[in-house]
Amino acid sequence: MLAHQTQFYTWHNYRCAYEVHQPNNVNSEGIPILLIHPIGVGLSRQFWQRFCREWYQAGHRNLIYNPDLLGCGESDMPHIAYTPSDWAQQLHYFLKNIVQTPVIVIVQGALLGIAIKLVQIEPNLIDSLVFASPPAWPIMTKESPAWQQKLAWNLFDSPLGNAFYRYARTPNFLRSFSTRQLFASSETADQEWLNALVKGAENTANRHAVFSFLAGFWRQNYSHDIAAIQQPALVVVGDKASNISKEGQTETPDERLANYLAYLPQGQGVKLTGRNVLPYESTAEFVAAIAPFIHSRG
Repeated sequence: MLAHQTQFYTWHNYRCAYEVHQPNNVNSEGIPILLIHPIGVGLSRQFWQRFCREWYQAGHRNLIYNPDLLGCGESDMPHIAYTPSDWAQQLHYFLKNIVQTPVIVIVQGALLGIAIKLVQIEPNLIDSLVFASPPAWPIMTKESPAWQQKLAWNLFDSPLGNAFYRYARTPNFLRSFSTRQLFASSETADQEWLNALVKGAENTANRHAVFSFLAGFWRQNYSHDIAAIQQPALVVVGDKASNISKEGQTETPDERLANYLAYLPQGQGVKLTGRNVLPYESTAEFVAAIAPFIHSRG
């Protein structure tokens, strides 16, 4: 696999980073893929490196666009409260001016809100979508009050929050959180994963994106928006899928799949071995599961 050097574009006077992956020594084929990485301590587009390697090793040839969201990775990290609409506007600019062709969106976890907003902005740029490890349905359909979001943001955006972030980026915390909340087994939360998080959290300005996420600015009722998605969508859920929030903790993986598919006009679903970060913890199985769907798109 060839991973190009980091490239940059300017959006709203911010420098935004991305890279383009392509198969080695062969021409790319099919509809390009746009990856949307999760938000968290040290997380960035590097989350997708293992997926990209596996995708090409399995013989697939789609071009892959892998951007850093504003506030993450090598993109600028302004001190602002980020919303899904902000990030969707960033990606819309990226699609319209850099990619310039419809894409298949693969979005991890609760960043699904960004993909939903992106579809709303310009649906003809989105060919289809893959929801990787989406949140429980009760979480995606319960809006948190604006005052609560703002209060949480103000608490995080303080010396106390800064101190918390410095603690949260330590290897011990990251290992404990990953094994408790993200991975089905401690073995899959390996050293490659932890090293990437520690390195990604070196710049503490990343905390603004993380705190925006933790404050719940993404927490809305998306049920009507999901029902309005006309593009084909594949929902991929882990057989040990769990939730950090108390909402949805009683929802089984099968119920989660059924809930999404009941609303998506063109939805398909598949359950894999794993928990909450399937593209990383069950990479080969994830690639094998989504490949037929992606190739069916052209």
